[in-house]
Amino acid sequence: MSVTSQEITSKKIWRPFVINISLVILLMILGIFLGMFMNNQHLIEAELKTRARSHLSSIVLTRRWNAMHGGVYVEKKAGVASNPYLENPDITGTDGTTYTKKNPALMTREISELATADGTFQFHITSLNPLNPGNRPDTFEAEALKAFAGGSKEMFSKERRGDRVFFRYMAPLLTEESCLACHGRQGYRVGEVRGGISVTFDIDDIEKAIRLHRVILLALFCAVVTLLLGIIYFYILRLIRQLEAAQKKIQEMASSDELTGLHNRRYFFERFHAELSRSIRQNHHLGCLLIDLDHFKKVNDTYGHLAGDAVLRKIAGLLRESSRKADIVARYGGEEFILLLPECTKECVLAAAEKLRQRIAREGIPLPDGSLLPVTASLGAASFPAETLKKIGQATHLINLVDQALYRAKANGRNRVEIWEG
Repeated sequence: MSVTSQEITSKKIWRPFVINISLVILLMILGIFLGMFMNNQHLIEAELKTRARSHLSSIVLTRRWNAMHGGVYVEKKAGVASNPYLENPDITGTDGTTYTKKNPALMTREISELATADGTFQFHITSLNPLNPGNRPDTFEAEALKAFAGGSKEMFSKERRGDRVFFRYMAPLLTEESCLACHGRQGYRVGEVRGGISVTFDIDDIEKAIRLHRVILLALFCAVVTLLLGIIYFYILRLIRQLEAAQKKIQEMASSDELTGLHNRRYFFERFHAELSRSIRQNHHLGCLLIDLDHFKKVNDTYGHLAGDAVLRKIAGLLRESSRKADIVARYGGEEFILLLPECTKECVLAAAEKLRQRIAREGIPLPDGSLLPVTASLGAASFPAETLKKIGQATHLINLVDQALYRAKANGRNRVEIWEG
């Protein structure tokens, strides 16, 4: 696999991984913040219902006290009207003072009027069949009363009036023994739902706070997601780079000779096949050099293998420096090196081979004692035209022809260049 295809494969592997982990993190954070938001909404709703129940409980207890005593009589002063829905609501004291009866319904309405004027809350006692037409239910109350008839215990809702928002709450009002004095003629029995009391109070400030909290929560969500994904992307990117560096190192190790740093034999044959096809397709010559160090065994036997390794590294460096950018230089095995020279004619190959031979002979290998170890090399060379490449077709067969030229160079005295003549 080439580097390019591996990079593409790497992208195909990492892209879905990054997308999937981003989605998982996004869903997790979204779930957390959604849970926080819903819990906050639930707490606010619970607090509003608790507040409404508290108001309702106060008025119910007040009404019950009133009903237990058969109503409350107050002095009929200026502005105090008698209840037209009660029989004989007025009484006159021995001193001539007139008193009028305030029954639970009237007391509830008047307390509600005081609370409304104070801006605190509103009460409204109502039923589907009220004695007082002024106690007729509105839309919310009518729906609640129907729900109570079906067994519901309470109803609540939010309602906009003008530019402000109000919380509506209503609970059923059960018939008690003390209620029959006024409502017995309507056919009510003890324990039955005879109506309900609604509580209304302004929550516009709370709604504004909820909207602000929603905006803050959304901004916090975006900030947390951005920060967390940024951190994760940073570490994933660093991991990808480390893996790519490790992959590159593995590729180099797989295609390089450990001692000399040149390409190894496997990599050379891969490139040979590619250049062979390209040369045939573009009708170019393909040059090849096979280099063998003369009497290298004697170097190892005389100076040791460390000196032999130093010689191989030195020669590898010379070959790398003397080759063109398009040339492929590899260690073929032992003390043999091979060069592939794309688009190189016979004259080009001979010039390159002679230049290498002379430089190897001219350069000495420094030894620990300060002396220079002379080294020479024999070279087999060939330049294959496109017709020959197409006819022979196999890289190994072509290298065998170069090897025959190398054999002649060694047989003819070494430290020389011989070229295959096709």
